[in-house]
Amino acid sequence: MDRPRLQSAMELSAKAPPLEGVPTGVKGLDELFFTLDPKTLKPKPLGGFPRGAAVHVTGVSDTGKSLLAEQFALKQAERGEGVLFVTTEAPAPLLVQGLRLRARAMGLKEKALERVLIADAATHAVLREDLPTLFATLEEGLQNGARHLVVDSLTGLYEAKEIAARQVVRQVYAFSKRFGLTALMVSQKRSGHEELSAEAAGGYAVSHILDATLVLAKVLVMSPALAKLYRVGLGELVRLLRIDGCRLSGHDTRTHLLYIRPEGLLEVGPPLGEH
Repeated sequence: MDRPRLQSAMELSAKAPPLEGVPTGVKGLDELFFTLDPKTLKPKPLGGFPRGAAVHVTGVSDTGKSLLAEQFALKQAERGEGVLFVTTEAPAPLLVQGLRLRARAMGLKEKALERVLIADAATHAVLREDLPTLFATLEEGLQNGARHLVVDSLTGLYEAKEIAARQVVRQVYAFSKRFGLTALMVSQKRSGHEELSAEAAGGYAVSHILDATLVLAKVLVMSPALAKLYRVGLGELVRLLRIDGCRLSGHDTRTHLLYIRPEGLLEVGPPLGEH
């Protein structure tokens, strides 16, 4: 085998993919990623996640992580692009139940579910515990033209062995890159983690390896100071979203309000201070 050699950035530029947006399916989120207008050099919305990016979504429970994953998957299916969906938390039938509800709320026909191919790692332990088996299973879906990968959650692939998190995440990342997939990967926070940081189970390894991190958080408003800050009444629950870095494109650095609408869909609101 030939020894790896140095290559100039100019030489590699021909292999660099074009920067284009993949719609997320979440109202208000696509505009938070941007590129530069070549003429004015001013930011302009990218229109979604950078194509080919591996996006990390983290937060404590009930912050909307799985909703985001489902909306992203269904949006791609609506656009006619296949999705590989690895579920390590909810067994496949329960995941499909949620997807059907989300599809109805998004105004999609149930036929869109045909483009979402599910690897049920919640039911089949071998898919959680043996990455080569998981990847071989996913490659079957690639033969049908899948262009996206959703993992809910990455944490389930290194549960009870967080010391291996970096190794596991790097292999899943390499798989998504090898096939040019746009990926959304959910991870869990532990109770001791600061809610708006990129830290998750496995430490900072996940956010260091993946291309972008979305941090979802929630605040129970129990003091007059917080009520004044968030402009809500005492006892209200406020949800927040912050993009903690994106190496493939520009991004909004502010903390935004996040809503779960009555129909069960996520929506990104204005940044704090402008609501």
